[in-house]
Amino acid sequence: MSLETKEYAKRLVEQMTLEEKISQMRYESPAIERLHIPAYNWWNEALHGVARSGVATMFPQAIALAATFDEELLEKIGDVVSTEGRAKFEAYSGRGDRGIYKGLTFWAPNINIFRDPRWGRGHETYGEDPCLTAKLGCAYIRGIQGKDPDHLKAAACAKHFAVHSGPEALRHEFDAKVSLHDLYDTYLYAFKRCVKDAGVEAVMGAYNRVNGEPACGSKTLLQDILREQFGFEGHVVSDCWAILDFHEHHHVTKTVEESAAMAVNHGCDLNCGTLFVYLLDAVRDGLVKEERLDEALVNLFTTRMKLGVFDKADDNPYNKISYSVVDSPKMQELNLTAAKRCLTLLKNDQMLPLDKEKIHTIGVIGPNADNRMALVGNYEGTASRYVTVLEGLEDYAKEHPRADGEKMRIVYSEGCHLYKDRSSNLTQSRDRFAEVKGVCKESDVVVVCLGLDASLEGEEGDTGNEFSSGDKLDLRFPGLQNEVLEVAYESGKPVILLVLTGSAMDLTWADEHVNAIMQCWYPGAQGG
Repeated sequence: MSLETKEYAKRLVEQMTLEEKISQMRYESPAIERLHIPAYNWWNEALHGVARSGVATMFPQAIALAATFDEELLEKIGDVVSTEGRAKFEAYSGRGDRGIYKGLTFWAPNINIFRDPRWGRGHETYGEDPCLTAKLGCAYIRGIQGKDPDHLKAAACAKHFAVHSGPEALRHEFDAKVSLHDLYDTYLYAFKRCVKDAGVEAVMGAYNRVNGEPACGSKTLLQDILREQFGFEGHVVSDCWAILDFHEHHHVTKTVEESAAMAVNHGCDLNCGTLFVYLLDAVRDGLVKEERLDEALVNLFTTRMKLGVFDKADDNPYNKISYSVVDSPKMQELNLTAAKRCLTLLKNDQMLPLDKEKIHTIGVIGPNADNRMALVGNYEGTASRYVTVLEGLEDYAKEHPRADGEKMRIVYSEGCHLYKDRSSNLTQSRDRFAEVKGVCKESDVVVVCLGLDASLEGEEGDTGNEFSSGDKLDLRFPGLQNEVLEVAYESGKPVILLVLTGSAMDLTWADEHVNAIMQCWYPGAQGG
């Protein structure tokens, strides 16, 4: 199938004009009606569910799934993601909508290594261990791409190649200087396994330089290592607008034409961005040979053909997937299983599990107790239903009365803003502390929900708070959160701390004082 498909792609490319070829190397690829090529937008996201295109099952964030250490679960989740992706693709494209976030080329998983816990994008990854990252990345890719020998269910993309682990504020100019040992042992191992063991269809370059070469235009990375050493046969896509950095921030080229040529000549096939419009001048100026464009286009059209988008409807088994599968009860059940599996108990001073027969009232306190954003992390879609920690405890109290017929009562206080010193602009600092004390007084046990969400840790440009770049300043809970925990402790009531974050926090004080601590990560739409 692969050789036949490449030959078919080659014959199709041979019929294109130079202008048409260049138009197909950008993520927004227009239709070529005379060749019966429909428009296609390559940019779609599926880090832990189909993202940014409406309703989908929102699984726990990638770092949370890593905490399960379960390859089989990751493959099942990948299969659900591509099932829903197919259903949504057919629904959109069948109605003429071929826009961004609606295709079958998913730019996931993120298999970068999470070495610095301050890195804002660390929660997109599977953690700091190359072996675990490789195992789980391969499983997720297998789930997304499916097992049909003649068709890709969807195309996965391993990113960001390579040595990309922050800092976010410097990613457009940073030169990651790494030894060969660390390069291969730490940063490249998961990519190698995803290519060789899972047959990943695409690889995305990174913004940074690696030992002086910009990653999206690196001969060492894209040709010598990825193609020749790893035997990669799919297509390479740039990170978004990364090629612009070649001349604007890395200063390894002087013009847009030189930057576009450097990327293409060294192995980048597809531009997430707009710089490849200058390939026309680059070819005419002798900076790029048209034969190299042909090679890139064969890679790209081979992927599209493997996805079956040029097939007759009855020839592709995945065209029959109904939209009714999207965030259906079956998918939500798997999501709930994943949420349960990712929770990580860090401390338990004979406190958990709670005995509902001995509890009349549970106090629920903290800015992440009723925060939907703290369920899903970044690169998210829209779940049809969310269950926050507060809602989950309220549901449990309603559904599980005590033996004496009494229902547990849940009392709640936000406690404080996620990172500001007050909950409302017109109030005084610590404006919810009296309420926290009142809730604690009425409670038999206190559940404190602290942490972050994707407005605090995330990708550069996606955040809008005092951390600005998306990286954390340090490992402390922001704002007044730790003070709220201290107030709860001082009440004398048993305290359970639930930490909803995508990265490690300093839990020294909590470990010394509270009864139980659970790392909940961003546990997905069903997390509560």
